[in-house]
Amino acid sequence: MTSLSLFDVIAVLLVLSAAFSWINHTVFKLPQTIGLLAMSLVASLVLIALELAMPNLGLYDDAVAVIRQVDFEETVLNGLLAFLLFAGALHVDFNAMKSRLGSITVMATLGVLISTMLVGSGFWLLAALFGVPMPFAWALVFGALISPTDPVAVLSTLKTVAVPKSLETVMTGESLFNDGVGVVLFTVLLAAAVATGSDGIDLVHVGELFLVDAVGGGLLGLVTGYLAYRAMRAIDDYPVEVLISLALVTGTYALATKLNMSGPIAVVVAGILVGNRGPVDALSEQTQRFMFGFWTLIDDILNSVLFLLIGLEVLVLRFDLSFLGLAIASIPLALLARLLSVGLPVLLIRQRRALAKGTVRILTWGGLRGGISVALALALPESDIKTAILAATYAIVVFTIIVQGLTLAPMVRRIID
Repeated sequence: MTSLSLFDVIAVLLVLSAAFSWINHTVFKLPQTIGLLAMSLVASLVLIALELAMPNLGLYDDAVAVIRQVDFEETVLNGLLAFLLFAGALHVDFNAMKSRLGSITVMATLGVLISTMLVGSGFWLLAALFGVPMPFAWALVFGALISPTDPVAVLSTLKTVAVPKSLETVMTGESLFNDGVGVVLFTVLLAAAVATGSDGIDLVHVGELFLVDAVGGGLLGLVTGYLAYRAMRAIDDYPVEVLISLALVTGTYALATKLNMSGPIAVVVAGILVGNRGPVDALSEQTQRFMFGFWTLIDDILNSVLFLLIGLEVLVLRFDLSFLGLAIASIPLALLARLLSVGLPVLLIRQRRALAKGTVRILTWGGLRGGISVALALALPESDIKTAILAATYAIVVFTIIVQGLTLAPMVRRIID
């Protein structure tokens, strides 16, 4: 198969996204992102089965050639993520979030740290049980990449699930901020694991890097978001103001990356500032209609492409069946760690304020993982350790999106009825 241009690859992905979305909407009627992931995953498995049954057919090789031209890690972490996080943050009601800011902060920081330690320790023990060599430092890296809930998966699911408003605010805020915290934690733990191997990690150094990345990213987002808000306030021209919002997203994320700060946290803070302050005195009704409509559309389109890619990525991932047991065992490990990392902070929060009925159960089952975890796993250096971590990551991501995503609404209805 001849090499495809970037335009050709984008065309293939958009055509598949549109076709699968139409089939899902008219036939299966699943939530958009879950339907796309399920259909692309089934399509990938069918192609793999055809390749095994009829090696000379050629369909599998053509599909793999297309998918290999998409750098999943680069596409997600330095492409789709900035736009999706900003789009989600733009629609956040900060006044509602402000009253729950303490809960969100505890969940997005302490919860991620607890989960990282629990998942890392459990994964290390499971790896030993299944005879897979796994240094403890690398097990912690896995804990960091799989612990944060994926904002893309969570926000898209919340569109179809009637969660109590106070709990929805916590889930939204947690997913937006713990993603940035998780990426920072992953970065510093990966650097420590590469530098120290199995000899341990310098927790003080990890803490320093974490604070610089997370706090620095938040401050950068405040500065760039405020500058964009002031620029929008000075004019009333919606095409220019939408263009400013695009510049804000790309410029903030790129600058954060160059300054070794958290790009995800920076664009989330910038999005919340513009989305809440802009409508007060900077954006006319016409500009609000176009800007918020534009970012909603961007969110829906990029979500579709992302979940399609997650399913199609099976075609090029090098899964080793010897890691299958470890991958499957990692699913209940991640659920247990999520339960404990949610339950312990909730105990602290309940000392100060009442929480909605079924908070722990809903937060635990609603802790979906997605493309960010897969992208981080793909970013690991090539080794047998990476193969084991990638298998476990993919198993957890597919389970949380399809199984937990489809059953979250019935669970919520049973709890609140």
